[in-house]
Amino acid sequence: MRKDIISLGSMSEKCWVKVLLVLFTVHYSLSTVAQQRLWNLRECCDYAVANNISIKQQENQRRQEEIQLSTAKNSRLPDLSGSVGQNFSFGRGLTADNTYSNTNTSSTSFSLGASVPIFTGFQIPNQIKLNQLNLEAATADLEKAKNDIRMQVAQAYVQILYDMEIADVAHRQIEIDSAQVARLQAFVNNGKASEAELSQQRATLANSTLTATQADNNTRLALLTLTQLLELPSPENFNIVRPDISGISGITDLSGLTPDAIYAEALGIKPEILSQQLKLKGTEHSIKIAQAGNYPTLSLSGGLGTNYYTTSGFKADGFGSQLKNNFSQYIGLNLNVPIFNRFQTRNQIRSARISQENQQLALDNTKKTLYQDIQKVYYNALNAQAKEKASQQAVATANDAFHLTQAKYENGKATITEFNESKNNYLKAESDLVQARYENIYQQALIAFYRGNDLTF
Repeated sequence: MRKDIISLGSMSEKCWVKVLLVLFTVHYSLSTVAQQRLWNLRECCDYAVANNISIKQQENQRRQEEIQLSTAKNSRLPDLSGSVGQNFSFGRGLTADNTYSNTNTSSTSFSLGASVPIFTGFQIPNQIKLNQLNLEAATADLEKAKNDIRMQVAQAYVQILYDMEIADVAHRQIEIDSAQVARLQAFVNNGKASEAELSQQRATLANSTLTATQADNNTRLALLTLTQLLELPSPENFNIVRPDISGISGITDLSGLTPDAIYAEALGIKPEILSQQLKLKGTEHSIKIAQAGNYPTLSLSGGLGTNYYTTSGFKADGFGSQLKNNFSQYIGLNLNVPIFNRFQTRNQIRSARISQENQQLALDNTKKTLYQDIQKVYYNALNAQAKEKASQQAVATANDAFHLTQAKYENGKATITEFNESKNNYLKAESDLVQARYENIYQQALIAFYRGNDLTF
């Protein structure tokens, strides 16, 4: 009787240990899940924009243009400079009585001068306007860089969603194959199935496991790609929100849209077009800046100065007296008229006009590229919508065929090969539907993005 009590006590202790281990495991799992942050698409885009190195470089470029504009505006202000000089002279020199003698001379000079441009051939106002346009173009380029990273993030985000769905399909295939292995094992035990059929199904299960492993690895690689775009140090504890796509697919009615209509909207809002237009407008001022070399320039200058002299053998006034007596002031106008500068101005004007032609070509090429991108997205969206509808029908048909074959197989009217073939066709149809659905969502999001909406779904 005592042994039974001890045995029951030992069993009770073992149970408590198991319970504590289970509770600890559950607590650790919940803590890990709590630490794992789920990112939606908007959060990913915002984080990438805030931390991407290329965007930071573009921001620095914009700041440089701000400095250039400030420099151009300040060129209207007068400049002011001061100087102090000390000179010593040794050896023979001509004296006041027209004879030569060995003398030592020293002089100290002080001067303060200023000048202000009055007329520069309209160079300063055109330079200010050019720098203002360059700043606006740099701002547009910065927004273009942000849009580019947003599109890359969205593409990586959709790729993760697609890989997750494919992994789910692969794991469902494992469940089906595992159930069939267990069923065949029972049949083998009862003598209703052969070992060959069981081995074949086990091989099928092994292939399904391999496929699921590859799908899981693809998901991890897709997560890594996105975290690298976000400049995150590691994909650990990183995952994304899986949106409910049942209400997303088909949100855009493309029947009332054409590539030309989308392009017309994009022309007025896309930053790459605005940037090229601003740069083209800036070339007009570049030509005027070059033409300023043909105009005379006028500037106003003025200054103050004084000095102190000593010569060996001669009595000199005191330092303060000389500075006071030698104090002088001046003011003047300086007119500079260009006559011939070896055709430099002419060639600068020609070069500026060629740059204007190149900028016009750059604008035309940017418009052409934008139109081609919109065309590609539009027809990809049409194809994705049609493919999704066809895939839905294919899934429905494959589902019916699979369940029919499954019933036949369970009743002994279909072989294991026929069952696996039907199952694979059904799972492939599901995979094709997932791919078409996410492609449709992504292409529709791009169309909305080209029309000025946020890149989200």
